[in-house]
Amino acid sequence: MKKVRIEDLTAYEAPGHFGMTAMRIHGKAETGGSKFWMGLSHFLPGGGAQWAYEDNPLEKVYHVLEGEITVKSKSETFVLEKGDTLYLGPNEGREVVNDTNLPASMLVVINYPE
Repeated sequence: MKKVRIEDLTAYEAPGHFGMTAMRIHGKAETGGSKFWMGLSHFLPGGGAQWAYEDNPLEKVYHVLEGEITVKSKSETFVLEKGDTLYLGPNEGREVVNDTNLPASMLVVINYPE
């Protein structure tokens, strides 16, 4: 077992993201976990992530802790509120944006490639 305290997390630059802070909570370097990693993302109003991942074979799970996040695919738009979870399968493209005037926080879980 390994406990990770939020006070010990450090921010990192997430490619294609803007107006947000990303911190890794769990993963190979943080806890030694080898199947998936988990991050905590804080989005300012207007912050988000550009269109990405259409050719990415990894599974993703977004879980909103606070606020509201809009996730768009080519054919659907999901508005996620506190407590909502969204699964993105392999090769599903997405765009993420905080369209509100309040900050939003989201857990992100992504498997490692095999």
